[in-house]
Amino acid sequence: MLKVDGIGMTASLLCMAHCIATPFLFIAKSCSVSCCDASPTWWSWLDYLFLVVSFFAVWQTSKTTSKRWIRYALWVSWLLLFAIIVNEKLQLLPLPETTIYFPAVALVGLHFYNLKYCHCTTNECCAKSIKS
Repeated sequence: MLKVDGIGMTASLLCMAHCIATPFLFIAKSCSVSCCDASPTWWSWLDYLFLVVSFFAVWQTSKTTSKRWIRYALWVSWLLLFAIIVNEKLQLLPLPETTIYFPAVALVGLHFYNLKYCHCTTNECCAKSIKS
């Protein structure tokens, strides 16, 4: 569980850093090169990489957490992050750019909380908490 929460926190923090850096990188690029202000394809695909890594971190953590509400909160946060990224790519709803930080920060906080307070010392604890 320790490794999965660490991976989840790292993926969420890297996702936030990616989101924070994007406007600054492309403002600088558009100022220096006036013809192309779109992001490179590899940069855009990082969003999906972070989603996949965080999906598996949430999936594994939700199987081993000792708190039922953590499981639900992790999935809700991940689904919001997924929806915001898909919305950003497809431009379905006009949302502020900062909207993406809320589920990303929630994922970091939930993984941290789970790491600190929701340890199962035996497999029976985790199996029992998932059923309840």
